[in-house]
Amino acid sequence: MVKIRLKRVGAKKQPFYRVVVADSRSPRNGRNIEEIGYYNPLTNPADIKIDAEKATKWIANGAQPTETVKALLKKAGITE
Repeated sequence: MVKIRLKRVGAKKQPFYRVVVADSRSPRNGRNIEEIGYYNPLTNPADIKIDAEKATKWIANGAQPTETVKALLKKAGITE
């Protein structure tokens, strides 16, 4: 199954995440199909940048967002 999930790329104690589309069997920071945005929780307020067109295309094609990504998509105003 294809999932939309977070990939951690920050340094130690400085998290920064990329929102990626990946096969559910691949590891967290492993191979991904496409990168559709990023999430920086360190800024106040948190910086969320997700390509709405790509996200809706992948969801329409059957990709399942994780709980965290679902909340980020809602915060970014992409899904209900």
